[in-house]
Amino acid sequence: MLSTIPIPHSHQKCFQKADSDLDYIQYRLEYEIKANHPDSAGKKNPVTLLKELTALKSRYQTLYARFKPVIVEQKETKSRICTTLNKTMTMIQELQKHTDLKLSPLTEEEKTVTEQLKPHMPDL
Repeated sequence: MLSTIPIPHSHQKCFQKADSDLDYIQYRLEYEIKANHPDSAGKKNPVTLLKELTALKSRYQTLYARFKPVIVEQKETKSRICTTLNKTMTMIQELQKHTDLKLSPLTEEEKTVTEQLKPHMPDL
């Protein structure tokens, strides 16, 4: 019976955090513009926006540098899992050939897992 292999979704949390951070930065930008330029309420001060854009770019670069190793590790882990699963499936098939043993049909859960893995493992 195949067990469910969780595919890491930590990158989603990272990007959700980044999105939340960007929302906060936008809020801070609006606040700073209103606080520092009350006479230009509703108008955008290009100089201030450029300064804030530089800070935003720096923040994004920091986030990207921080999460890039996570993305690389996730891809490597996924690759190792797929390789191990492919080897296991090959061994099972070889054992079936040598023993004339047939496995029972897949359960619904196993079928679901197989369908989820197909995009990552075309040999399934």
